[in-house]
Amino acid sequence: MMESQSEEILHMPDLLFAKLCEVKYEINKGVYNTIDSWLYKKGLSQILERRKTILSFFKYIRLTENQGKKVKFGPGGLITRLEHFYGTTSRTIQSYSDLNRDYLRYAEK
Repeated sequence: MMESQSEEILHMPDLLFAKLCEVKYEINKGVYNTIDSWLYKKGLSQILERRKTILSFFKYIRLTENQGKKVKFGPGGLITRLEHFYGTTSRTIQSYSDLNRDYLRYAEK
C-alpha cells in the first residue's frame, strides 16, 4: 500500500506535485523549480528519478539540518546544500535505487 501511494505521488501532474512539496515541506514553487532544473542539468533526465531525488533531498535536509522544522535556504544556500547532498549521499548517482539505499541507511541511524 505504501509503495502504491508513493508511486501515485510521483505520477501527479507537476502543479499538484509542487503543491504537495509546498504543503508537506513548506517549499515554494520557485525553490522546487530550481531544484528540479539543477538535478536535470546534473543528468537526472527522467522525471520520476528527479521527483524521488527531490523528496529524498527534502527529507535529508529536514533530518540533517532542520531537525524536522521548516526548511529555510538563505542566499546561495539552496545550491550549496544540493551540492553537498548530491556529493555525499549519492557520490556517483546513477539511479534512484542507489540514492534511496544510501538515504535509508542514513535514516536508520
